[in-house]
Amino acid sequence: MKYGFIRAEKARYPVMLLCRCLEVTRSGFYAWLRRGSTRELDDRRLLTLIREIFLENRRAYGSRRIYQELRARGVRCSRTRVERLMREAGITPPRRRRFRKTTDSDHALPVAENLLNRDFSSSAPNRCWVTDITYIWTLEGWLYLAVVLDLFSRRIVGWAMDKTLKAENLTLRSLHMALFGRDPETGLLHHSDRGSQYACKDYQDLLEMRGITCSMSRRGNCWDNAVVESFFATLKLELVYLCVFKTRAEARAAIFEYIEAFYNRKRRHSYLGYLSPVNFEATMGDAA
Repeated sequence: MKYGFIRAEKARYPVMLLCRCLEVTRSGFYAWLRRGSTRELDDRRLLTLIREIFLENRRAYGSRRIYQELRARGVRCSRTRVERLMREAGITPPRRRRFRKTTDSDHALPVAENLLNRDFSSSAPNRCWVTDITYIWTLEGWLYLAVVLDLFSRRIVGWAMDKTLKAENLTLRSLHMALFGRDPETGLLHHSDRGSQYACKDYQDLLEMRGITCSMSRRGNCWDNAVVESFFATLKLELVYLCVFKTRAEARAAIFEYIEAFYNRKRRHSYLGYLSPVNFEATMGDAA
């Protein structure tokens, strides 16, 4: 407090006089001043890096992920310091919105038992996939997105987009993409909601043909499929709510880039020890 007062008043009064009045030494004051200047310079340098990381990652990273990125770059600092600098600079990621459920399970098609039972862990790739559909507004109308997510790495292994919800144009295509890219062995557990797009004969026939066990959420219970719902919330928070898509083609391109270039390969996931899904699979593969 004394040194701060001297710094504030030294333009009006001699430093020697101020130090004598406050019973401190000039050498102590100037040493404090040098330390403060060094700290402020370090804060400015660190804030520059924080801004770079924030912008490189779609303005989506909070202090935890920015801190992990700084550590990965060899920068030594505390998370509380990162939080303070972000708060003082007004650097804040967007906030999540309330979830809205859109599944239509009012059909007479057979449904499967909930075998997943909210066990969202997986010991290896291609042991358990979860899937669902969401919608994105464009000025041309709705664009529907179906994804297949591997619970082991939280990686999106299959996806498809279309302007309709017909199974042959959306959910089947996302599943075909996942099967082609991953080629799972028999015994994979596939979990979805009870929507007709997943309960229909064509979809169920494909699961049976590939030896995949079907699991479905309980009626009206979004928490039974919480991981894929969380991905949709993240996608909308970090991309969809920040854009106004003029056309479905524009939305398709942006979502493709988000999934394949950012989410799967770059975005740090807290569940994975702040690795990206692709890096997590590579790391666990090397460990094995």
